[in-house]
Amino acid sequence: MPQILGTRIDLTTYDQACDRIKTWIESGESGYVIPANVHVVMTGVWQPRFQTMVNEAKLVTADGMPLVWGLRLLGYEKSVRVYGPDLMLALCAKVTEWGWPIYLYGSEPRVMEQLTINLLNHYPNLAIAGSHCPPFRPLSPEEYQADGDRIRASGAKIIFVSLGCPKQEEWMYQQRQRINGIMLGVGAAFNFHSGHVRQAPRWMMALGLEWLFRLSQEPRRLAGRYLINNPLFLILFAGQWLHATCTRRKVNEE
Repeated sequence: MPQILGTRIDLTTYDQACDRIKTWIESGESGYVIPANVHVVMTGVWQPRFQTMVNEAKLVTADGMPLVWGLRLLGYEKSVRVYGPDLMLALCAKVTEWGWPIYLYGSEPRVMEQLTINLLNHYPNLAIAGSHCPPFRPLSPEEYQADGDRIRASGAKIIFVSLGCPKQEEWMYQQRQRINGIMLGVGAAFNFHSGHVRQAPRWMMALGLEWLFRLSQEPRRLAGRYLINNPLFLILFAGQWLHATCTRRKVNEE
């Protein structure tokens, strides 16, 4: 199983991810999917409990190009990006065919209102079973229970969770036994798809420069994340790559 700095990364595509989610729902399985980027991986480096939460997901995709390139350097040459906001839209298109309702959890009321309008404009047959914007403070056990019960009662089969890392991973992990469906952590997708935050141009995404665009948009909030995590990721991954390379050479020589 591929891993980068201790975090599991599954080799998959958008179509394969959608097919796997469909199979799990049809068989009555529940769980969560995590599109992982450098921030997720580095949070796992600093917090072993968080890394365990990620590694126990039903599917972990390579959300950012640095992870795709990392996997290719480790020998997984067919690795491709499966970006959370795009996977959300791919699933919205699929569930209109499958006939299953979705649930939107996260963000804030003004974003949620516009997101709902935009999704229904793009996918008129999309069934939205409900939505909820939780408070930004830590939730109490009673609130976790109420959220899970509300979503379970809605009948939603796919739950999009937009709380940001590490809150959304923690939330999905806590709800994994309570919610009957597949949860997908989508990060800033609600802000992007509602139009409240601009996405990086696709050419910047392809070059792995999405972080630079987002940093220019939200420097105060993101400076610490990108200016500390990104260089440390490069240093730590270089060590992993060198170890893997030396190990392969030793095996070949034997």
